[in-house]
Amino acid sequence: MTTVSDHQNTSDSASAQPTPNAELTHEEIFGAHEGGKLAVAPTAALTSPRDLSIAYTPGVAKVSRAINADQTLTSRYTWTSGLVAVVSDGTAVLGLGDIGPRASLPVMEGKAALFKNFAGLDSIPLVLDTTDNDEIVETLVRLRPSFGAVNLEDVAAPRCFDLERRLVEALDCPVMHDDQHGTAVVTLAALRNACRLSGREFGSLRVVISGAGAAGVACAEILEAAGVGEVVVADSRGVIHSGRDNLTPIKAELAERTNPRHVTGGLPEALRGADVLIGVSAGTIPAELVETMADDAVVFALSNPDPEIHPEVAARHASVVATGRSDFPNQINNVLAFPGIFKGALHAGSRMISDRMKVAAAEAIAAVASEELAADYIVPSPLDPRVAPEVADAVAEAARQDGVATA
Repeated sequence: MTTVSDHQNTSDSASAQPTPNAELTHEEIFGAHEGGKLAVAPTAALTSPRDLSIAYTPGVAKVSRAINADQTLTSRYTWTSGLVAVVSDGTAVLGLGDIGPRASLPVMEGKAALFKNFAGLDSIPLVLDTTDNDEIVETLVRLRPSFGAVNLEDVAAPRCFDLERRLVEALDCPVMHDDQHGTAVVTLAALRNACRLSGREFGSLRVVISGAGAAGVACAEILEAAGVGEVVVADSRGVIHSGRDNLTPIKAELAERTNPRHVTGGLPEALRGADVLIGVSAGTIPAELVETMADDAVVFALSNPDPEIHPEVAARHASVVATGRSDFPNQINNVLAFPGIFKGALHAGSRMISDRMKVAAAEAIAAVASEELAADYIVPSPLDPRVAPEVADAVAEAARQDGVATA
């Protein structure tokens, strides 16, 4: 059977961690973005009258008639089988917050460029001038014949949870909010390898997640799906537990599923004796709290641009430290996940992206780094060309096991 990774370029030399970037200049940045970062190029030759007759009229009419008779031929004879719509309303862009659709467009173009570079997938940035979930869902339902998958990007919590759920229900194609699940997948991969280094078992782990936004909720969900023993989530008001009032519906669900020892209070109470800290908030965490964690603790301080605790400080009390930054070891970067996840889902003709597919992606990422595993190398470099093909194959197989694949 031909796999997703067939004919992909692989190189062991790319497994090294990225080196810090030199200082970027104003001219370099704006020059690279002038005119945008994307272009559309034909895949069919158009150099003769015969070429025109095949690619356009009269030849194209035969293809349109065939699709009209059998809608399933769309994926074979159009680009939709490899086309991702990168959709945002610009309400939670990087560290910039609610900057609106137009200002978010350079980010969405960048995301589309990453899809092409790392997975060979075409994608179209769609920034929508509305924050009404009803309008966004209706818009994408009407546009559904034009694309094969939806990557939601930079949509603010808590609206992002409802929007993703409704789109998954309304569209017969893969939908994923990358700010949630991309972060969660790479976090799970990194934690798998951190546990291998420290000799810990997933089933006995005590994990504390600082932050209950999009990434925090998704991390809690995937860690539970992967079999972590205990997950405790804290937000700006303290530990989330069933006795707290004024919980949002999402946090109320978290309270029912997490915190089995019914920890109350704040991070001081949650972190005492914990094995793992995952920071996905904009807050700060004092070194004294990390010092109260279990011996050989694991700390993922993922807030950007400023980690919750400086990695050099965390390393005094933890055996493995990761951040979201490229200038420190162990970068938890979504680009390790989303290109391969969407490529695998589209290759399998999947109608959705399931929990099994996300966990399979995490396992594939972890496996790429496993042969060279070290405290400063628990995930591959985002530039490692081995990652996307391995993730795509694992995701496609998981889709078949889940019964959501059609190819």
